[in-house]
Amino acid sequence: MSEQDIPRAEYPRPQFVRDRWLCLNGAWHFEIDPGDSGLERGLKDRDLSSRIIVPFCPESRLSGIDNRDFLNAVWYRRRVKIPAEWAGQRVLLHFQAVDYDATVWVNGTEAARHRGGFTPFTCDLSEVAKADEEITIVVRARDRHRAPQPLGKQSQRYLNHDCLYTRTTGIWQTVWLEPVPRTYLKRPRITPDLAAGAFHLDLPISGGRMGYTVRATVFDGGQAIASASVRADLSMSSRLTLSIPEHRLHPWTPGDPHLHDLLIELSDESGRVLDSVKSYAGLRSVAIDGMAIKINGKPIFQRLVLDQGYYPDGIMTAPTDAALKRDIELSMAAGFNGARLHQKVFEERFLYWADQLGYLCWGEFADWGADLGGPPGDNHQHGATYITQWLEAIQRDYSHPCIIGWCPLNETPQILTDHVTALDDVTGGLFLAAKAMDTSRPVLDVSGYSHRVRETDVYDSHDYEQDPAKFAANHAGLARGAALMNPHPDDTGRRLVHWSAPYHGQPYFVSEFGGIWWNPAARPGEASWGYGKPPASIEEFYARFEKLCAVLLGDRNMFGYCYTQLTDVYQEQNGIYTFARQTKFDMARIRAAQAKPAAIEEATT
Repeated sequence: MSEQDIPRAEYPRPQFVRDRWLCLNGAWHFEIDPGDSGLERGLKDRDLSSRIIVPFCPESRLSGIDNRDFLNAVWYRRRVKIPAEWAGQRVLLHFQAVDYDATVWVNGTEAARHRGGFTPFTCDLSEVAKADEEITIVVRARDRHRAPQPLGKQSQRYLNHDCLYTRTTGIWQTVWLEPVPRTYLKRPRITPDLAAGAFHLDLPISGGRMGYTVRATVFDGGQAIASASVRADLSMSSRLTLSIPEHRLHPWTPGDPHLHDLLIELSDESGRVLDSVKSYAGLRSVAIDGMAIKINGKPIFQRLVLDQGYYPDGIMTAPTDAALKRDIELSMAAGFNGARLHQKVFEERFLYWADQLGYLCWGEFADWGADLGGPPGDNHQHGATYITQWLEAIQRDYSHPCIIGWCPLNETPQILTDHVTALDDVTGGLFLAAKAMDTSRPVLDVSGYSHRVRETDVYDSHDYEQDPAKFAANHAGLARGAALMNPHPDDTGRRLVHWSAPYHGQPYFVSEFGGIWWNPAARPGEASWGYGKPPASIEEFYARFEKLCAVLLGDRNMFGYCYTQLTDVYQEQNGIYTFARQTKFDMARIRAAQAKPAAIEEATT
């Protein structure tokens, strides 16, 4: 496979870029290990029986495997020659995502283990790989989809059903190598401080040495406008501030997503630059003011769409980088200004394009797949790994200006009792972990109707009522401080308000609504569903969509909404676009329905 034919060959870590790297996507040797007995059978040390195209999962058509059965374990093998020009450098092997439990061997030596299907990990190959040598990389990925582990929307049945979809096993994001010096820069945390007109940088390195310094420079339009340096030998992470001249202040906003380039350099005691990394940042603020969430001090009604990030040919992996960008452009063309990145930690390239295009995002974790509130047993052991994986996701995405809020859990219903449950502990732990790692953004404890943390920054509900009048009545209580906690009645017809901690006047939005079923081309007997009774005509669809949006836009206590959903996904056919990203509606009418000024913007301006 030539370099031009390498799939997904764009740089996978766009906010921390080194000039030298080697993409390992493409053809790998591959074998399915249905009984997870491969280590005992010697798969680590011999050729494998088939081939796969990385980074696409074996369930996908783009992988060349297209096996949608349960794949309890899979193996990968590839020989790679380390470039000769990397002599004298450490060699790092990066996996952007492997689902779910990965072990990596290089030249027969275990190089890394990682649990979690949505976050990156790195192997330092310094002891086993040298420049101009050929190495053998072997990966085993175990993925017990029927076990209690974070799955997101991956089906635990053989077939897709309801709102659960085709599984992803093994490598599903880019694999790559890069050389770094013996002491090197690690990924910084970039915190914008609009009030002070500055960026604060936390700058970890692999190990400080006497006399080493880190210097950061911020650029605007290619011109250096601020620079600062700090000693790198006094702690494991240095901190510096880049103050922007007042006349060059240019905030990042949805309508004007201005970004500043950054150059970060590590120098030795003689001033020689050892490591140099390019980055970027957006100067913006997120704050709560009463019922409003303000960006750069102004209320911006969040016209969000639910985006699940699935593709017909790549499943959770976009077929191209352009496809990631196009999803955002399609959403904006329909009148949305952001998305809930739902039940999946999206590829970082998606966030790069959201930063570039001024697209607001709520970062989530793929928590479905484990009953954290069930009886004691194996399920409860996963509470710790949920928190670990959630922190890895925040660590990766912390510096992206497009992310304006975090939410670790989705729809975790459990009736409140007199006893603290595992779900209470895990929910509190995930919330506090996010708050400890990031003080610059609001955190929603659980999206849906089972809030467990009384001090959650944001409160919400999911409401798929299709009658606009009943929908408006459901949310009329906000005017008197009585938020809808759960619109779904139990079998006695009562509203299950006892699923949630009391509402205390936090900013509120309906984070799932609509989901209007529209597929007039559905064939008899075809699996197809959406919420509520399908409209009898496309005009009825437009009327329902317009009136549901109008209810929330007209509520001065509502800071935003999230419509379900951007595209159809397999049998769930309630998207604004088809699964193949084809237009279903007149986008001018969809956009116009959302164009009315929101009441909360007018009330707080």
